[in-house]
Amino acid sequence: MTQNNVPNRYFATCPRGLEQLLADELMQVGAKSIKPTDGGVSFDGDWSVCYAANLHSRIATRILWQVARGKYINEEDLFEAAYKLNWPQWFDVKHDFMVKVTGVKCPLKSLEFATLKIKDAVCDKFRLVVGSRPYIDTKTPAVRIHAYLAAEEYQFYLDTSGAALYQRGNRGASIEAPLRENLAAGILKLSGWQVGQPILDPMCGSGTFLLEAAMVALDIAPGHKRSFGFETLKNFEPQVWSRLKNQAASKVKAVSFQKIYGSDVDLRAVRIAKSNLEEAGLLAAVQLAHVDIVNVVAPADSGVLVANPPYGVRIGEEDALADLYPKMGEVLKRKFAGWNTYFLTNDLTMPKLMRLTPSKRTPLYNGPLECRLFEIKMVAGSNRK
Repeated sequence: MTQNNVPNRYFATCPRGLEQLLADELMQVGAKSIKPTDGGVSFDGDWSVCYAANLHSRIATRILWQVARGKYINEEDLFEAAYKLNWPQWFDVKHDFMVKVTGVKCPLKSLEFATLKIKDAVCDKFRLVVGSRPYIDTKTPAVRIHAYLAAEEYQFYLDTSGAALYQRGNRGASIEAPLRENLAAGILKLSGWQVGQPILDPMCGSGTFLLEAAMVALDIAPGHKRSFGFETLKNFEPQVWSRLKNQAASKVKAVSFQKIYGSDVDLRAVRIAKSNLEEAGLLAAVQLAHVDIVNVVAPADSGVLVANPPYGVRIGEEDALADLYPKMGEVLKRKFAGWNTYFLTNDLTMPKLMRLTPSKRTPLYNGPLECRLFEIKMVAGSNRK
């Protein structure tokens, strides 16, 4: 366990709408006192739980370790609270850092000023303890400090993830408005897709759904290729980390075709998806094709279809979409009886234009965009022409 056998307290952030799925994942890695809240999940555990969550969570965006909490009224209180903490016991002066402040119902006029006060407090503490101060780097810092300000309470966190966890180190290239990997992983979960079942993305773009599905099918931990923020902290336990990585590596299956199908009308997208799959060493798990969704053929009698259709924002042509949706509806009715289909879109009229009735509408956020995941079950027999 950690100091005095008191477990660490963490907060895992995630795309809004996926909190319960993240809570389930955290339970799998041995987290305790799991509490989902809007935009994330708080939990307790020792360092091995924290490392495992970073390595294995497909849904989390960051895993933050809580180092302090308390009451505040103004910026001066935040300075005092940050100055009280012994930052040099957690990271070395040679590591540059950044401070990110988020506020909800926060009474302060300027979060920028609050950020500055916390930065100053950290630097002053370093000067006092080690005689010099760490540099600030807001782009790629070695250490990230997060401050969360509510109406009366502050919470300070050290980020154990480093770069956001959806950066798996897989996707070299992407097309405009790519889907984030952790949102794609959440949608695969919500669709009820099981390994071994055919899955098709007929608008695959740069291949995010295909990459995520292949990693799930082959039991590849999402963090297997990358480094993490906790490796720069002074309390890093390399033996524990090494053991977890070896355990994960021993479970990976050999790459073989996994009934994962992808296609796109845009040849450039197909090429990018192919190059991303190749770079990840997963091309053999997937079958790719250059084909318009209106000409797509179901690869099996039943399965799961997932798609993140171009939004008006991305395609730039509302009319083109209004024209495309009825055709998509026809294709689904004619060729996909027996399939469960899932569409993530911020266009709430989509099912109506497709002339299909969704059985579920799950609110999800793609970054700041409020979307719906529409579930449309194509019942076998009734729609066949």
